[in-house]
Formats: sequence, structure tokens, C-alpha cells
Amino acid sequence: MKLAIVLSHPTQYYSPWFRWLAQHTALKLRVFYLWNFGVTEQRDPQFQTAFKWDLDLLSGYEHEFVPNVAQRPGTEHFFGLRNPKLISQLGAWSPNAILMFGYNSPSHLRTLAWATRRRIPVLFRGDSHFLGRGVPSWRSRTILRILYSRFAAFLPVGRANTEYFTTLGVPASKLFFAPHAVYDRHFDPNLPNYAAAADSLRRQLGIARREQVVLFAGKLVPHKGPKQLLQAFSRAGVSSAHLVFVGDGGEKAELESIVQREQIARVHFLPFANQTEMPARYLLADLFVLPSRSHYETWGLAVNEAMHMGAPALVSDLVGCHADLVVPGETGWVFAAFDEAALSTTLR
Repeated sequence: MKLAIVLSHPTQYYSPWFRWLAQHTALKLRVFYLWNFGVTEQRDPQFQTAFKWDLDLLSGYEHEFVPNVAQRPGTEHFFGLRNPKLISQLGAWSPNAILMFGYNSPSHLRTLAWATRRRIPVLFRGDSHFLGRGVPSWRSRTILRILYSRFAAFLPVGRANTEYFTTLGVPASKLFFAPHAVYDRHFDPNLPNYAAAADSLRRQLGIARREQVVLFAGKLVPHKGPKQLLQAFSRAGVSSAHLVFVGDGGEKAELESIVQREQIARVHFLPFANQTEMPARYLLADLFVLPSRSHYETWGLAVNEAMHMGAPALVSDLVGCHADLVVPGETGWVFAAFDEAALSTTLR
């Protein structure tokens, strides 16, 4: 059986999965990438920095890149993936089935239409949810129901995503749980080089071993809630704790300005860290916080990463993974996204 996988670009979350499938199953698979972001140096508009991932994302499984002719390539808008040669490349490989990540681009919709005409079953994997925004309008539900009726099966990533699909009329017989995960061999807290790097970071930042570290790692943009975390940390007034931000983005200058203006002590900023650097940063943490205020924090894979490194997580109730990963008082805590007093109290 030949499985074609259509994915926007190589990512550190899926490449280990594809390698495992190639090595441990009878499937013959090939990944069709619609963009070369991550494996060539490009600027991320939200991180506001140019980078490429420093892990091998392409070996161990068959893949090919499909030329993307979009004027502004990306996944944040509908026309960011335009790949006229995708259908011919898929046709030349002649798959028995297609696994498609997402649908919101011309290339995805053309692939679905092409496969439907040829009676090639298409599996869908997305991680949308209705947390904090309720069920959409009748018109939107109707459009999505029609779209989803074209898929043969769905791979929900967690509880909120499963509820999303069932609300839109997907029968249980079409749902096959495929949880969001990260590569555990990379996020292994027992590797000695990680511990040494974390100790070095503590010395660099002037944080004593007995002092606690609250960690935020990600894009410093409004919908991730870094400003709210800074304000909650200041109000919490825990004299033995430090707050460490890892990342870059549009709010970084404002955060640094607030720290200086309000003289908030024990707040540190580390720049964007590539994948080989992140385990040590998670190992630095006593608590990982993801206070997202957006309805589109569909999962929060940084929570998986932090938990692998032994850190509990404090997340908002709009973070898609909270029902699956955060057991209050055991693996972390959950607070109402727009309740700033709750964030401060829970943090304390």
C-alpha cells in the first residue's frame, strides 16, 4: 500500500513519525512538501528572525518538494501554498491513499478534489477546536460538514479536536485517535549534556540552584500572552522565583521596557533557541507557562516538550492540549484565559 502524505513544510514534530512509519510498517510512504520553510534559512514574521532548524528533518523516509509559486509563501493565509505541479507529482507516484494535514490552501483543496474524482481515500489530520469561541454559524457549519464529508477518515489529536469533528457531523466510525506528540529521544532529561547546559544557563543568568524558574518559550506576540504573564509574575511577588522568556517577536521590546520602567526584578530574556538548544532551557524550568489568549492555540506542543523534561505546565483554558495533558495538581494547572487575577493567584 502506498500512502502519500501532503504537508506544508518539514517540521520537528512530524519527521520522527514519518521515519517510524517507514521503518516499522508495511506502508510505502512518500511525503510531498509544499514549501521549504525550516530546511532553508528564511525569516519567520512572528519570531522576527531568520533561521532554519538545526535538526535533520529529511532523512529516513521518502519525500519530495513541490515548487510553491505563491508570491508570499506561508501557512498563515489561504494563498500561501500554491503548487501547480502537486497533482502531476502525486499522479506520477500513484498512491493508494493520501494523508492530508490541513485543507486551507488552493493546493490542499485541489488535491482533495483530484483524489475524490479518482476514488482515492483521503485521511485528514488537523487540530482545530471550539474552545472559547463556541460553535460557528449555521453557514460555516454547513460548509465544513460538506467539506469533511469528502474525507474517508480523521486523525484527531486530542479531546477538544475530537469534539470539534463530532460537532461537525463526523461519525465516530471515521475517527482514529492520533495524539500530538514530540520525539522523546530528543527531549530526554537524563542526557548529561542537557544538565550541563542548564547549569551554565543558571550561572549566566545569575539564578541560584535553590531559586525557582518560571519559563515562557515561544513567539513573543500578543496572542501568546507574554505581557499578561509578566504582569502576573510581578503581582505574585514570589521573592525566590525568576521569570525567563525564551524567544523573539513583536512584543519583546515592550516587555523589556515594562521590566525597566516598573523595575520588575528577576526577569530575564534569552533569544530564540533552535531545537538542539531547547531541552536545556526546559530543564532550567520549575514551571512552564503557556498563557495563550487566542482561540487558535490549537494544541501547544511546547507543553509536551516541557513535560518530557520534567516541568509541570500552567496553561490557559484556550490551550488545546489542556484537557489531555494537564491534570490539575498533578501535571500542572489551568486558569481562565482572560482572568488575569487567576493567572497571578495560580502562579503564586
